[in-house]
Amino acid sequence: MNFISHIVGDSNFVRVKGLGFENLHLKLESCNPAGSIKMKTAIGLIDSFTERRLIHKDTVLIESSSGNLGVALAMICAERGYTFCCVVDPNTNLHNIKMMEAFGAQIVIVTERDDNDGYLGTRIRYIRDAVARDPRHLWLNQYSNPANAKTHEHTTARSIHIAFPALDYLVVGAGTTGTLMGCVQYFRKHSPRTKIIAVDSVGSVTFGQATGPRFIPGLGSSQTPPIFRAHHLHKQQVVDERATVAMCRWLAKSNGVLAGGSTGTVVAGLAAPSLGIPKDAVVVAISPDAGERYLETIYNDEWVMQKFGRAELTALGSQPITRYLKQYVHTFEGEALNV
Repeated sequence: MNFISHIVGDSNFVRVKGLGFENLHLKLESCNPAGSIKMKTAIGLIDSFTERRLIHKDTVLIESSSGNLGVALAMICAERGYTFCCVVDPNTNLHNIKMMEAFGAQIVIVTERDDNDGYLGTRIRYIRDAVARDPRHLWLNQYSNPANAKTHEHTTARSIHIAFPALDYLVVGAGTTGTLMGCVQYFRKHSPRTKIIAVDSVGSVTFGQATGPRFIPGLGSSQTPPIFRAHHLHKQQVVDERATVAMCRWLAKSNGVLAGGSTGTVVAGLAAPSLGIPKDAVVVAISPDAGERYLETIYNDEWVMQKFGRAELTALGSQPITRYLKQYVHTFEGEALNV
């Protein structure tokens, strides 16, 4: 008999047409019960504490999340009978908050921006204060916990290599960089010929870029994740959120893939002409989530117009997708920004 945490699909790939690549595949992580790649992260983080017998009857697990990890943690904690508190911010969409609450999670919403004009610093400060006030709180700490990367080294990366043993390029989004670093560690050992490309959002500081406002939760950070290392990355892509919106909408209408924000950013990054991936290369891009949780944002014309303006909304449907990407995706060499 399986529990919900046992039902983690790791072999769902779909070919993407229309971008000029002969062998481009998306690894669909939205097929997991929690709806995103973060289900594996959640299991790995919690297991790293249960294995050391650090979770007790009165323990309150606490974590900062922009949405997907919070949903996954709430699901796993409900399954295992743990109390969970998730610290979110105004960019977390209401759908994710309602899902967490449905699983019994406690929700704290911070509204004060940090010194980098984001919310991550504020969320982490709240958690540190909570742990100091009440020792029953246990911070899972996806940003520094080695289990984050190890989980994806042993699951996500391995499953990709099994499905594509002659993989030329792997394209991975950079949020907490757990998935990215896990893939780097795995392919360094087992397929050093595979080039890994990291993709992040404009306004994120992870690749050494200037901080700025971001509206789409998922990728990006207002603080460089402690586990991130740029060594062994082939290139780093920085994607404007306008290109994220454009790619999400294009994938839905051209491939029948209702992509989430992180997925749109990753595919926009790999499809940019400046990256120069050969058209006959074997390419896999990790699709962290689906688009159902973004119907009121990325797929909502009023929201797009409010955030980016009417001209951008019009341009989304009037230009070929590759031409649109030329304006909003920037390529950097692997160690040029952050070492």
